[in-house]
Formats: sequence, C-alpha cells, structure tokens
Amino acid sequence: MHSLNRVLAVIVAICALAGVPASVLAASCGERVTLATHGDTRSSYAYVAPPGAQAVLLLLVGGNGHLRLDAQGCPRALTGNSLVRSLQLFQAQGYATALLDAPSDHEGEDGLGGFRTAPEHVQDLGRVIADLRQRSGLPVWVIGTSRGAISAAHAASRLQGSVAPDGVVLTSPVTAGNPRGSKAWVAQSVFDLPLEAITVPLLVIGHAQDKCLRSPAAENERILARASSARKQLVQVDGGPGRAGLSAVEACEGRSPHGFVEQEAEVAAGIVRFIRGGRY
Repeated sequence: MHSLNRVLAVIVAICALAGVPASVLAASCGERVTLATHGDTRSSYAYVAPPGAQAVLLLLVGGNGHLRLDAQGCPRALTGNSLVRSLQLFQAQGYATALLDAPSDHEGEDGLGGFRTAPEHVQDLGRVIADLRQRSGLPVWVIGTSRGAISAAHAASRLQGSVAPDGVVLTSPVTAGNPRGSKAWVAQSVFDLPLEAITVPLLVIGHAQDKCLRSPAAENERILARASSARKQLVQVDGGPGRAGLSAVEACEGRSPHGFVEQEAEVAAGIVRFIRGGRY
C-alpha cells in the first residue's frame, strides 16, 4: 500500500474510534489567523479546532520555516515536513492545531535562519501562544521538529507566565551545528539555548536511522540531562522503511527517517499519550 494511503487509512480508523465527524477531515486547511509581531511585521498561522478539542498544538516546522500559507491556511512550501504531514492525525485525536508560518520580514531564502534564537522571535512566539490560549481557552503545547525544535526550545526556556507553553515536544532536534558553514546561523543548535530553564513537561523524540548530520539521535540525551523538567522522556524510534543512499542534505528532509516517514501515526499517537500525562 502506498505510504499516503496507509496514513489516510489510519486517520479514518482513528476518526471512527474517536467519533470525529468525517467533515473534520474534509475541511479546508484551517482558518488563517494573522497577528502583529515584532516591529511592523505580521505572522500568520493556520488554525483548526475539532469539536471538543483537549489542547492546542503550536507546530513549528524545520528548514527555513516559511510555509507560504495561502488564504485557506494551506502551506505551499515545506509540505513534506513531518508536522505538516501529521496535522490531521493530531486533529483526529481531538487536538487543535496551529501551523505557524515565518513572519513577514523572514520570507526570503533563509527564512527564519538565525532568527530562531533572537529575542524578537521568542517574543513573537509568546504572542502566538497568548492568542491561542485566549482563542481556545485550552492548554497550549509547542511541538518543533528539526530546526523548528530550536524555536520550540527557545519558547520553553525563555517564556514565562501567561505566554509560556504548557509543555514542549522536540522531534529530530538540531543538536549539531556547523560552525564552518557558509552562513553563520547554520552553527546554531538547541544547545545554544538555556535548556536548564525548561521546567514544563518535555518529550524529545529521535530516530535510530536518522542520518542527518545536524540531528544525531545520540545527542538527544544531553537535552534531557540539562532540562529541569519534573516530567521528561526521551524516545528513540526505530524501524520504518528507511531510505538508503541519501546524501547528507537529503537525510535532513522530511520524507526520511529524520521525518519519521511512514511512522507518522505511531509518532503522533505517542506524542498524544505524553500530552495526556502518560508515557510515549
């Protein structure tokens, strides 16, 4: 069975078990919400809230972070990202999703680039979290993948009070920067952030077959060792189809073990179990 058909079959099965109307899956990509952010910039996110949602998941993609959301909230770029591919899986399990695009002044080739560790970026994330909390009246968890994990860790380590997330999930986090890269920001990793300041529940997920040079799964233990969270868990996913012969760049793309290809349902279900207070 083709991988997309496999994922869709799982979604339909979950919907049937959870009693989620089929109309949820047939809906558009979501309401596009636009907020004023740092300076004179604006940031948009695609928001979907299924009936009886239990929490909101703020999803931060990797790469340059520029999804190019259209008026219907549909991404026109980075569509292979693992979080984009998992949107309906989270929604079918009763979670609202907010897929965040890059701010209006970071829509070029580099996108978020080095902005992920900037004070203005974390302040923007705080504004989005506050808006989601006010809009939904629900807890807000931040999930970041690959370079998006840098942004998620930044939010969890810097934000406090009403703008702080209720929990954070890092998948395939960038833990190994390249200080000799052609651009200074490629040296950044989650370890550039004050991870000791993370006190909210923390889940870190890597893949044993991840060959991306920027996200070696063995380094993820160091994240948990530094974090001060009372509830934290490290998970290493194994199996899946894998992909032989990938270049160093291709191994960092979404449709590979780095992005949990053909294991989206397994990973989404584990994340949901952790958010609900259990173990992955």
